[in-house]
Amino acid sequence: MDGELRFDRAARDAVADDFGHLVRTPPEVVLLPGSTDDVAATIRWAAKRGRTFAPQGQRHSVWGRSSAPDGIVADMTARHSVGDVRGDRIVVGAGATWSEVLAATLPQGKTPPVLADYLGLSVGGTLAVGGVGGTTWRYGVQSDNVVSMVVVTGAGRTITCSAEHHPDLFAMVRAGLGQVAVITEATLALVAAPRQVRRFVLSYPDLATMLRDERLLVRAGRFDAVQGAIPAAPTGGLMFQVDVAKFFTGSPPDDDVLLAGLSDDVAGRTPSTIPYADYLNRLAGLESALRANGQWFHPHPWITTFIGDSRVADVVDDELGRIDAAHDLGAFGQIVLSPIFTGAITSPLLRTPSEELCFAFNFVRVPTTADRGNADRLVEANRAVYERVRSNGGTLYPVSAFPMSPEDWRRHFGPAFDRLREAKRTFDPEHVLTPGYEIFEDVPHHLNRRRAAPG
Repeated sequence: MDGELRFDRAARDAVADDFGHLVRTPPEVVLLPGSTDDVAATIRWAAKRGRTFAPQGQRHSVWGRSSAPDGIVADMTARHSVGDVRGDRIVVGAGATWSEVLAATLPQGKTPPVLADYLGLSVGGTLAVGGVGGTTWRYGVQSDNVVSMVVVTGAGRTITCSAEHHPDLFAMVRAGLGQVAVITEATLALVAAPRQVRRFVLSYPDLATMLRDERLLVRAGRFDAVQGAIPAAPTGGLMFQVDVAKFFTGSPPDDDVLLAGLSDDVAGRTPSTIPYADYLNRLAGLESALRANGQWFHPHPWITTFIGDSRVADVVDDELGRIDAAHDLGAFGQIVLSPIFTGAITSPLLRTPSEELCFAFNFVRVPTTADRGNADRLVEANRAVYERVRSNGGTLYPVSAFPMSPEDWRRHFGPAFDRLREAKRTFDPEHVLTPGYEIFEDVPHHLNRRRAAPG
């Protein structure tokens, strides 16, 4: 092998936990892959011996879904190479973080068109779930903007797939939750990077006014990024805010044109002009604060969903009436409420409501305590939120902290489920890959083991 296998407890413990700190599942062995061949050989070994295999990047899942009970976890951070920018593309290892990608692209005046708010995520991990960012309303998710990928199937076969070559596999890997193949390398699309950002945080008196302006902002197309948030107010209650950003190089945009017709509190506007790189790293200060006070290491029982425009006002208003913001979100938490045109998303396995416009509706919970009982309470609340969202035509963005049964997944994927199941049978017939999602009932008997208990 080009890399190494680690059997020691320290290595196994290091990959047993994730950002959620809710489910702890140590594997039998940890692979530090030195090459794609290492990944392929290890998957073939696992398939022959009834073991499972799961890749991990920065371990930012929140319900242990990148775990491999009694199996092998591949620490893909060992595969973090970043190539040179070549025109409108760049080739990167799946374990590279988006901040490492930007370190190579920004000096060449290029950027991926969609970036998650937090740049410490790995490329492979993000592509496997979709990857939502502030520009998703216009450009789709990050998995919509990948040109091609080198992947290893559950049968241990290395394949380069794209829209032109092995398109069936390409479709099932993008936002496919690691069910049919492991991404080891990706060719990413790039666009011209702006130099600066004109940014406003707009404040609103209520939910209805906030939603009205969010609709106006994306339909007018004046800003490049439009993101809504409902954080807890320092004095109690909730605040309604929309964070908008206009990217530019050269002369700054006209504020009056950008903000015409909005109904926000003009006195409460907070404008700024900052370098594009600083805008992309806007969560760095929050991360530092949470690491310093210890909350970064507390449980993170998050739930992320999409709700259609026709139901968003009623559903969100109902949920706001059910929560205690201070206890259910925390001082640093918030509810995300951001508009997205569903037609911008092309990854077939990323499920959105059947409406032209939907809203990302997420509970970003940052508890002030590491108390397990409180975390379990919030996990139960997540399940209840999901049921209400689903009953109103909403869908799950599957980076959420609560258990899902195979029947839940069947309902989640809807008409796409049969296609995913057939791809599983074709590319991972022994059900080796990423068992933590527990999507399929028809797993081989020797793999039908329950997930390790939370804790």
